[in-house]
Amino acid sequence: MSDGKGVAPEPWTILRLLQWTTEHLRKSGSPSPRLDAEVLLAEARHCQRIELYTAFSEEPPEEVKARFREFVKRRASGEPVAYLVGKKEFYSLPFTVSSACLIPRGETEHLVIACLDRAKAIRGVEPDRPLSIADVCTGSGCIAVSLAKNLQNVSIRAIDISTEALEVARKNVQDHGVEPIVEVVQGDLLEGVPNDSLDFVVSNPPYVSETEFQQLDRSVREYEPKIALVGGTAGTELIAKLSDQAARCLKPSGWFWCEFSPMIADQVESDLQKDGRWGNIAVLKDLAGHKRLIAAQKL
Repeated sequence: MSDGKGVAPEPWTILRLLQWTTEHLRKSGSPSPRLDAEVLLAEARHCQRIELYTAFSEEPPEEVKARFREFVKRRASGEPVAYLVGKKEFYSLPFTVSSACLIPRGETEHLVIACLDRAKAIRGVEPDRPLSIADVCTGSGCIAVSLAKNLQNVSIRAIDISTEALEVARKNVQDHGVEPIVEVVQGDLLEGVPNDSLDFVVSNPPYVSETEFQQLDRSVREYEPKIALVGGTAGTELIAKLSDQAARCLKPSGWFWCEFSPMIADQVESDLQKDGRWGNIAVLKDLAGHKRLIAAQKL
């Protein structure tokens, strides 16, 4: 409506907010500006993303716009959306996240799938066999919880060295109601775990080299915990330590799965092959065709 001095300013409807923010975040370097804008506006409105599509013509109240502006400012500076909203979906489940732990990523779902496939194969032969699993460097607990939600007759130990990360993992274990299955434990990899006690060891450990860390996207390098990213000068050091411990802790014929960077894939595979305690070693690729995961069976 005109005030007699000119045309009234265009209202900041939900659609207009999304359009403007998408372009702003694109210029700021976001790889998914529209998705970011939708997630942040839905969080500011305390609604589901899908609800935005039926409210394009609405103009949010000032308090919602203020929350949204703050979210957008922080996102444009590089802060990850998952940390801004405090949650991230993984394996079709919602998880609480904080800057104390890595943000769950789709590539890591391959660890869950590999573990579930092997469990299904075992249960096809031994349907009543209980399984004991360790999720090492559990972070948010997304792997352990996803396994617990999809397996029966299983006990899972979710291990991390970080007290702060374990607080997040415990919340996710509680929120998903898997406390009877998942024990959250502070520890340095598999130290203290009895010999020959595990059927599976699964891990998304720190595997980034110091050199690769400097080349990571700013939002990862500056906001996600370095302790959960860098695995040593070469990136393979922690994996080598973990695989040595896994060979001790796994039962005969037990399985070890570990995520890694494609940059160190060949070295990790070579190290396991030279070890002599592993068979059925296989490197698996992610959906982008990158070497992302190694599987090995204890001889």
